[in-house]
Amino acid sequence: MMRERQRLADGIATVEALQQESSDAEELLELADGDASMIADIERTLSKAAERAEKAELAALLSGEVDANDAFVQVNAGEGGTESQDWANILRRMYMRWADAHGMQVEELDEREGEEAGIKSATIQVKGENAYGWLKSEQGVHRLVRISPFDSSARRHTSFASVSVSPVIDDKIEIDINPGDVRTDTYRASGAGGQHVNRTDSAVRLTHIPTNIVVQCQNDRSQHRNRDQAWQMLRSKLYELEMQKRRAVADASYAGKSEIGFGHQIRSYVLQPYQMVKDLRTEVETSDTQGVLDGDIDRFLSAALAAAVKSENGDDDAA
Repeated sequence: MMRERQRLADGIATVEALQQESSDAEELLELADGDASMIADIERTLSKAAERAEKAELAALLSGEVDANDAFVQVNAGEGGTESQDWANILRRMYMRWADAHGMQVEELDEREGEEAGIKSATIQVKGENAYGWLKSEQGVHRLVRISPFDSSARRHTSFASVSVSPVIDDKIEIDINPGDVRTDTYRASGAGGQHVNRTDSAVRLTHIPTNIVVQCQNDRSQHRNRDQAWQMLRSKLYELEMQKRRAVADASYAGKSEIGFGHQIRSYVLQPYQMVKDLRTEVETSDTQGVLDGDIDRFLSAALAAAVKSENGDDDAA
């Protein structure tokens, strides 16, 4: 309730601040009396206010049942060995940098390291207001084209990795899971070794047999806490699967149902022979590839959110 209260208070404060800036600009414009320098300052102020208003308008579109919740983000490397595993690691870093830039917290829940570099898979929890609402459009296959640093012949490689996003389910939503449908396995968590090596079977893996959904958690030394976190992740996955079924697009969007490869990607990141990141759903693109990989993905998230809302409104109108 406190989070909801703060969210509403922040929204009201944003609107009031924008109204005040608009009013102040009108008064200053009258006082400027043709002063070019003063008018330029007013234009800069209004331009910044317009950007904030646009962001606030997009944030207001995050009205789904769980849009305000935290999010689980799972990244899986596709076929291609070390190159794809390195790409999966780059994607994970991209989301962590995005979260950090927006004042959100990130907790690493699980990681399977690659043989030489990168990761085979990893799961992080992004904690912050509207984390799921913003990140849910990232679900799908991401394609990278570059000169591979792992190829001694410096040839161009195409790599794929899939991203799965699901909301952290709070107590307001009930997800009934038959314990008999879930297989529990415990194992020793992987790590760097040394004095911090895990000497007990504290890591937990849960398999939901009817859907074949697998979640695992190894971030804590306590098997009990890892088990609780894994159950929360499983509830989240099952909720997201049900929502996708209701939207009748499960086969197309659920990462576990699609091949991680060519023809299924939602976004292409091309670093060679030219620099371009392009979202294949919204046609939004940029040549600032390094900025994107450093977490500057707001333009893609905003476009996907606006497109989704437009599509929903169109469906409602058609109905």
